[in-house]
Amino acid sequence: MVYDEVLASRVRGRLESADLDAVEQRMFGSVCFLDRGNTVVGVSGDDLFVRVDPDDLGDAPAQPGARPVEFRGRTAGGGVYVAGGALDDEALEDWLPAACDATAGLPPK
Repeated sequence: MVYDEVLASRVRGRLESADLDAVEQRMFGSVCFLDRGNTVVGVSGDDLFVRVDPDDLGDAPAQPGARPVEFRGRTAGGGVYVAGGALDDEALEDWLPAACDATAGLPPK
């Protein structure tokens, strides 16, 4: 799967301006941005995977363009996918800090 390079570039620029020392890594046809080995966000196709704090996981899929992460017919915890079409600048500005905050509490890998 080819990821949306325009979306990846928008994410990259915002993470750099947020002073997050994110490491960019390509995996499974996607590009992920990691902090201390933990995925913060990832661009997969036209969608953005966003790490979500477990306390906010119930509310996150209700946001515009968001849906739970499903794997083999089961909902996986830890994040949501947000449709690229729903990621205007304002939405991206909301999702990225939330993902950074959710990742900040995780132990390094």
